[in-house]
Parts: sequence; C-alpha cells; structure tokens
Amino acid sequence: MHPNKAFRTDDRTLLESLIEEIGFGMVFAQTPDGPRVAHVPLLWTEDGALQFHLSRGNALTRHLDGSTALALVNGPDGYVSPRWHLDGGADQVPTWNYVALELEGRVRKMDEDGLTGLITALSDKHEARITTGKPWTMDKLSDKRRKGLIASIVGFELEILAWRETLKLSQNKPEDDRAALAAGLESEGALAVAHMMRNLAQ
Repeated sequence: MHPNKAFRTDDRTLLESLIEEIGFGMVFAQTPDGPRVAHVPLLWTEDGALQFHLSRGNALTRHLDGSTALALVNGPDGYVSPRWHLDGGADQVPTWNYVALELEGRVRKMDEDGLTGLITALSDKHEARITTGKPWTMDKLSDKRRKGLIASIVGFELEILAWRETLKLSQNKPEDDRAALAAGLESEGALAVAHMMRNLAQ
C-alpha cells in the first residue's frame, strides 16, 4: 500500500464499512502454478473474518485451504489533474486519488452448512438493497437446483491477521487546495471520491 502515513487511518469501523458497502473484491494467493487471483463477492462476519466462494473449477480453489491469502477491496478512485490546484498547476504533477484496503490472513474451507449460510446471507443482503419488487430468496430454488449450485462452488473464510489500507484523498495538500481538487474530480463525474475527499480527508 502507499507508504505515506497521511493516507492511513486507525478507524477500523470505517474500514469495515468499506467492506460492507462495496461487498466485492479480489483474493490473491501463491499456487504451485504461480500467483493467481479470483474476483469474488465478500461477506464481512464482524468477528474478524471475510467469507467468499469460488467455482469448484477456479484455479485458486484447490490451493486455498490452509494457505495465507490476500483480499483486496477497491473503493472509488479518480485522476487528479494539476490544473485543478489553486495555483493553476505550477510545479504540480498529475496523480490518482483512491481508496483501497488489503486484508491478509489464513484461509479455511467451509463445510456445506457454512457455504449454504454464506450464499443465503449474501443474497439476502444484496436483495435488500434493491428498492423495487419482492426480494429473491433461496427457497425459490428446487432441491435439485440448490444441491447442484452448492456442489459447483466452494466456500472459504479468511481470518484477517493484517489490515493495510490506503485512503489517498489529497490529505497532504492544504484544505482549500483539497477542496479545489475535489471540485475538479466532481466536475469530471468522480462523485464518490470527491465526496470522500470532503468528508474523510481531515
């Protein structure tokens, strides 16, 4: 992650809320075939773990149980133009503002009951965010279809041993300059990162 300590935070609640809100990330691990990555929905368990599932045929699936892996959650980001600085960009350089969270830990394979609970919790959580219609639930599946689904995927839990975050939101710039940069990002449609600059970069 970024070496500048200005882009760190001790606010664990904030970091947990990023996992909850974004809900999707990447899991990286070293395998005998080389480094591999999988893109996965993530479920924060509130007791120091992340749960996720992979297709049984995924290149990582057979190597994860008992391994150390890295999960990455990417937040909003945006290109920062030197011209948005209050001085018009004199002696400034382009950069990129972004939010990212790395979570390192040991991985264990879940049993079938745990996997079923994970799939149910994920679908319930995201269905609740949809504002129209009746939420879809697992009981919509026939027994045959549900068993086939569970047989085709593998659930995992990553026990988080290390948190490494970067909230690069121009905290190394004066407050009035940071406001100008946020306005520039907002004008280009990078609303989320501009919002975070105004509300998190103190």
